[in-house]
Amino acid sequence: MISIKNPSLLPSPQKLQNLCKALSVLDSILSQEWEYRYYSYNKDWSDHEEFFEMRDGSGNQMLILFTKNGCVINGFAHEYPQPNKQKLTANLPSIFYEFIFGEPVASIGTTFCLWANSENQWQTGQLEYSEDHSEELLKIFNGNPQTYIDWATEYFEDSYKESGIPLETVTKIYNGQTLTKEMVLSIVDELEDWEQLENDLQEIGYPYQFK
Repeated sequence: MISIKNPSLLPSPQKLQNLCKALSVLDSILSQEWEYRYYSYNKDWSDHEEFFEMRDGSGNQMLILFTKNGCVINGFAHEYPQPNKQKLTANLPSIFYEFIFGEPVASIGTTFCLWANSENQWQTGQLEYSEDHSEELLKIFNGNPQTYIDWATEYFEDSYKESGIPLETVTKIYNGQTLTKEMVLSIVDELEDWEQLENDLQEIGYPYQFK
């Protein structure tokens, strides 16, 4: 299982970035109201930086920054003690300092931190506690579309078609295929606001063709 103790099991930063976009696309279809989504993505976080967020509404959050030089993951599990952040981020590249030690990360907190350099090697600092909830938060990144379906089937109950969330469509989105109306309507019976979805897809930076 992926965890801070097994960081090598994470996909490469590029594959992780594509997966984060896919998760955010799926959430934007299943919940047009942003505040009820688990996953969101902003390709224009700042110049040359893109941003992914997971929040569960119960205090757990995961923030990921993607840059041309690599990627850094900040995890916060509210039921676990926060370790010494200086030790946890030992050897963190300076290009990630502003993100990890600035806002909003500073106010949210940090229970685990992972980063990858331009050589795609995942690293972490000194681990202080044996439990940090990283395995639970990171398991969505195993690259298996069924993992998302299993989670979303429970979380978004009654928001999808009675036949369930189709594996074929989720797999297409995981693979970055251009989103069509047919694909959307294979997940939900109807979509209240197509313009809203287009805006979400533009913010995510995901291809679509609804005409």
